[in-house]
Amino acid sequence: MIVAVIPARGGSKGIPRKNIRDMAGKPLIAWSIEAAKKSRFIDQTVVSTEDEEIATIARSFGAEVVMRPAELATDEASTLAVLRHVINHVSCDTVVVLQPTSPVRRPGLVDDCICEFQAAGADSLATGWWCKYTEYASNVKRRQDIAGFFYDDGNVYVIKAELLKQGGRYGSKIVRKVVSREENLDIDDEFDFWMAEKVLRERVKG
Repeated sequence: MIVAVIPARGGSKGIPRKNIRDMAGKPLIAWSIEAAKKSRFIDQTVVSTEDEEIATIARSFGAEVVMRPAELATDEASTLAVLRHVINHVSCDTVVVLQPTSPVRRPGLVDDCICEFQAAGADSLATGWWCKYTEYASNVKRRQDIAGFFYDDGNVYVIKAELLKQGGRYGSKIVRKVVSREENLDIDDEFDFWMAEKVLRERVKG
């Protein structure tokens, strides 16, 4: 049983009510719900929220809703705690986390992630990119000589449910899936929102 979990709390300081703000013609959260619903492998799509308006919109796009307690809707609440709360209410073997703030996903990305996760026998998979950022004046190497590190972008995570139950998110066998720079977009501020909307509108046109 594979369950998609879309965490969407009502509070947002950078962009108020961003999860339900219009993004290229539909609420931002709808892009992630639709990505989950189009998957060939996801059996159930669940939105975790404490917000009744988000819950209503999520249901209108075909998602189920698990209402979370107020203590799991604060700035301090961890994603791990939210996911564990969901799987206490929904039976599953695998959890696919789709952050609503990463709405740009090519068709088939979610299923590709699930297939790679299963083929590798992984504990977890994350999308992202190889980041070569360094602090100014702290590095003298050319960019191409910096080894860098994998930075997860929040777009897709696939995690064993049993690992979550045990209090972990990563496990010992991790798959790092590099995706396009467009798919790396994560909405934290108005510029990010503007950029993501431009990308989505271009993709719809194409």
